[in-house]
Amino acid sequence: QVQLVESGGGLVQPGGSLRLSCAASGFTSDYYAIGWFRQAPGKEREGVSCIGSSDGRTVYTDSVKGRFTISRDNAKNTVYLQMNSLKPEDTAVYYCAAEYGTTVEAICVMWPRPGYWGQGTQVTVSS
Repeated sequence: QVQLVESGGGLVQPGGSLRLSCAASGFTSDYYAIGWFRQAPGKEREGVSCIGSSDGRTVYTDSVKGRFTISRDNAKNTVYLQMNSLKPEDTAVYYCAAEYGTTVEAICVMWPRPGYWGQGTQVTVSS
C-alpha cells in the first residue's frame, strides 16, 4: 500500500521560504506521477507542482512558477517542494499525492484524481 507522509509546513512571513518533504513508500511500479496539491479555506483543491517517477518531468501551476521548485531524492524515496518568495495567498494545507500510470500533466489537474494522498501539512504565510 502506498503511503505518503508530508512534513515541513509552518508559519512564515511574506517573502520567506519553506521546504516541504513527502516521504513515499509502498510503490509496486516505477511508473507513477507524484505531486503537491493545496487547499485554502473555502477554495477547491488545486495542483501546485508534479513530477514523473521515470523521467523526472515537472509541471507547475502558473501562480508558483519561478518561486517553487519540485525535486526528488530517489535514494530517500522523498519528494520536496522548495517554496521561495512566499505570499499570503500561498496559505493552504499542502498535500502530497500520487497515482500510477498517469502523466505529470494529468495528475496535476487531478484528471483522474490521484488515488493516494498524504495527511497534509499547514502552510501559513502571514506577518
